[in-house]
Amino acid sequence: MHDHDTSERLASYADVLAGELPDNWSSSHLPPDAKDDLAELADRIWDLDLVAASLAEHPLQQAAVLSRPDGAQLVVLNRHDERDGFLIAAVAPRALPDEAYRAVPEPNGIALADDPFLSAEQVAGDLLARYDSALAQVRHNALGGIQPSQPDRVVLTWQPDGSVATAPADDCAGAVLEAHGFIQDPQSGIYRLGGDDTQAQARALREIGPQLAPLGIGTALQHPAGRTAPTSAPASMPPAPTGTRTPATRAR
Repeated sequence: MHDHDTSERLASYADVLAGELPDNWSSSHLPPDAKDDLAELADRIWDLDLVAASLAEHPLQQAAVLSRPDGAQLVVLNRHDERDGFLIAAVAPRALPDEAYRAVPEPNGIALADDPFLSAEQVAGDLLARYDSALAQVRHNALGGIQPSQPDRVVLTWQPDGSVATAPADDCAGAVLEAHGFIQDPQSGIYRLGGDDTQAQARALREIGPQLAPLGIGTALQHPAGRTAPTSAPASMPPAPTGTRTPATRAR
């Protein structure tokens, strides 16, 4: 089969597969000339089994990437054996520290049949469940004492130094936070609002709630044990359960 035909087959298969998976997935194709993107993707394929063995013998030449709005990604690859179908693997999040992956089992990929409709059921019932579990673990590890947010709820946590930190679940919430002075840490994805100017901080916290509400996103303010929120904190943000979470020590 010619390279052009192989590329079209992979891209078409991935498009159908993305449309059949639960939630909202989109598909994009990385052709052979996208060498830098393919190299970066290969480094993030989260697999130590079937897909890793295939890549060891056949370096990544092209791929289809499935993406979910929360940042989750899957990669669909050609097989290099006599069987029809494809391989699919999870993709690790960008820029999380190595410590976040300690003791988190790799959500190893699986082989797919040539039928994307049947394969969607297989992915949803197997790989996705393991991938979502692994994602939750590494993101929690990277957060430290910050309670994870949900797609419909941004949890803001007071820090010992007087700042406020949060890890929104999507880019829409992140854009609102940045517009009000939060700065994102590129390594962890955590957004922080400094506490040097308490009046500006309180004003920002009052304003983000009404701007997130039309997006269907609520807010909650979490107070670590031993800390009392300033009286200027927004009344529209009910406190989340007190206390912070400390992740277990993990070894990758």
